[in-house]
Amino acid sequence: MSKSVLRALVLIAAAWTMSAQAADLNYGSRAPYTVNQPLNAYSWAGPYLGGNLGYGWGSVDNNPTKPSGFAGGVQAGYNWQQNGPWVFGVEGDIQASGAEQTFAPWKFSNPWFGTLRGRAGYALNNVLFYGTGGLAFGELRATTFGLSESNTNLGWTLGVGAEMGFAPNWSAKIEYLYVDLNNSNFVITGASNGYRFGLVRAGVNYHF
Repeated sequence: MSKSVLRALVLIAAAWTMSAQAADLNYGSRAPYTVNQPLNAYSWAGPYLGGNLGYGWGSVDNNPTKPSGFAGGVQAGYNWQQNGPWVFGVEGDIQASGAEQTFAPWKFSNPWFGTLRGRAGYALNNVLFYGTGGLAFGELRATTFGLSESNTNLGWTLGVGAEMGFAPNWSAKIEYLYVDLNNSNFVITGASNGYRFGLVRAGVNYHF
């Protein structure tokens, strides 16, 4: 094993040790939402609010365009944690999106979207690994020869993520979602079009 790789492993181990030690800080402001948790355990229970920024890429059904671009927005949710490492919750978010692409006369864009999801995860003290899934909704806009048409489509989403509490009341997360906005009929394309895309995003949350 090279010295550089060994140094990297030592740094990673040190970072995780510091994360675990951070869990011993006083998180008493969220204690009322925690049931049967040890006094020195990080609590994921309770409401939270935060923001995120990411990048999405995908494709439009029955059309050659592949809209992609940055997306950002806000999220809010609530977690339940009782007497152990399992964490369950609900989360909703709304995003502004710059995803678009033009191919020949066609331009498709996704100006905004949102999700309403359940979450289930396993906490290693102040580090939470989770899966998530639920309802997705958003606008798909088609433009050609100066004509524009927009539909708001419903669909579904699934994803995974990891979140780490790094200070009292604060956590940071990274998340991947697959979003499927179902097809709807567009007059100007003469076809049924929908948007399916992957999204990677990072965010921060404040826990009340």
